[in-house]
Amino acid sequence: MAQLFTARLQLLLLQAMGFLIGLIGQAARAFGGPKFGSMTTPPVTEPLLLLSGVQLAKLIRQRKVKCIDVIQAYINRIVDVNPLINGIVKYRFEAAKKEAHDVDKKLAEKVEDDATLEKKWPFLGVPLTVKEAFQLEGMPNSSGLVNRRNAISKTDATVVAYLKEAGAIPLGITNCSELCMWYESSNKVYGRSNNPYDLRHIVGGSSGGEGCTLGAACSVIGVGSDIGGSIRMPAFFNGIFGHKPSPGVVSNDGQFPVAKGAQELFQCTGPMCRYAEDLAPMLRVMAGPGIKKLKLDEKVHLKGLKFYWMEHDGGSFLMSKVDRELIQAQKKVVDHLENILGASVQHVKLKQMKYSFQLWVTMMSAKGPDGTEPIKFVDLLSDHGKPISPLWELMKWCLGLSAHTIPAIGLALLEAKIKYNPEKYKKFKAMEESLYKELLEMLGDDGIFLYPSHPTVAPKHHVPLTRPFNFAYTGIFSALGLPVTQCPLGLNAKGLPLGIQVVAGPFNDHLTLAVAQYLEKSFGGWVCPGKL
Repeated sequence: MAQLFTARLQLLLLQAMGFLIGLIGQAARAFGGPKFGSMTTPPVTEPLLLLSGVQLAKLIRQRKVKCIDVIQAYINRIVDVNPLINGIVKYRFEAAKKEAHDVDKKLAEKVEDDATLEKKWPFLGVPLTVKEAFQLEGMPNSSGLVNRRNAISKTDATVVAYLKEAGAIPLGITNCSELCMWYESSNKVYGRSNNPYDLRHIVGGSSGGEGCTLGAACSVIGVGSDIGGSIRMPAFFNGIFGHKPSPGVVSNDGQFPVAKGAQELFQCTGPMCRYAEDLAPMLRVMAGPGIKKLKLDEKVHLKGLKFYWMEHDGGSFLMSKVDRELIQAQKKVVDHLENILGASVQHVKLKQMKYSFQLWVTMMSAKGPDGTEPIKFVDLLSDHGKPISPLWELMKWCLGLSAHTIPAIGLALLEAKIKYNPEKYKKFKAMEESLYKELLEMLGDDGIFLYPSHPTVAPKHHVPLTRPFNFAYTGIFSALGLPVTQCPLGLNAKGLPLGIQVVAGPFNDHLTLAVAQYLEKSFGGWVCPGKL
């Protein structure tokens, strides 16, 4: 009897959660969240903020611009804009200014020439922001989890250390979703981040704070991580570039949460930036010795590449239909590649893409090569080792008493309901292997696949709760372990960023990066928000 009562109570609470989520989504669509005097961030007026990281480093090395002037220009921008977007959640301005003065002092000694300086410090004096989930010495490392709000990094994550060694100067850490497992960056530690192109809209997740910080010109290069689209969705929604490298190229050490099981193989750390020319130099630095796995020095002849494209997943009932404006933007790219570049372009239909969400879940639930089980999300939510009850947290949330966000609670509840099914796992694993083989044969070492970044442009706040599976448009390529570069394609009629995913075969990152630079030249790349 008690079990029956408990089961009915769970069902009622799940139905109540669904009802509440529906109401939230309706309210978001109707009212658009909080009201602001202006729906975008103010335009950039300082010329230094409109230069790439590569260009800034060159000017600083050549002593044409003082490093402290660059850092101060970015600090000024952050002070003006960050209160609107809440992208950077902890500043390190004083330390950054000290490091900038040290750079200027070093350059004043004129001991080394420009070529030597570039080789030693390719990003000398360049402002950098880092996703809060990564360790940055002296900065918080909570990943938006309340019971970790006092966790302070005693050292740097591997990629952060590499970028600092290359001369980059961190300005602060950026917001993320709770435990990096949702595509709206909001948590109970730092609150919610807002889109610089329309503050009523989301920034994506989990590297959403990084995305909006870069999109708003509060930084020029940044660090993100991706296991389901956490670099690419924020890059898309905020009109910037982001690259998910081939797995195993860039170290994931020094971030929380730590991936286990098969997740460890597919989690990727990568660069995010406003200008495509910064992608490859950042990847070289961030990869360290792993760069030997790639062919970044190989010349890419774009006209000789084979391009393939697909405008939607084939019609999965779990996901929204792709907006017409995104399909039109993709077709403009296709027409340009075919008629202007003169490349081979072919439309394809990959039937298994329809099951993208199921294939991503299959990857996330798989054991590692050594038999290691993936970490349960509910265990990550636990309070210093004390287990939590997702059902109890839902009840507390309804009363405004939970320390967790509703997406995190919902995921923990869903995790508890989804039981491992060997037969279903075998079915989808076979489907995943079939799709992987088909893509490999299609792409080879000279193929590019163009695919939508998301079914819609950046939705309004809370709307993702009513469209939880839309992330599978990016998640599928995490499950397949393919390199992807997210590229901006201008703005739609409402001023929100358009974009596309550029995919290549394993370890052919140099192809997607070359295409990204070409698309930037052809379609304009990042567009400053608030620009008339």
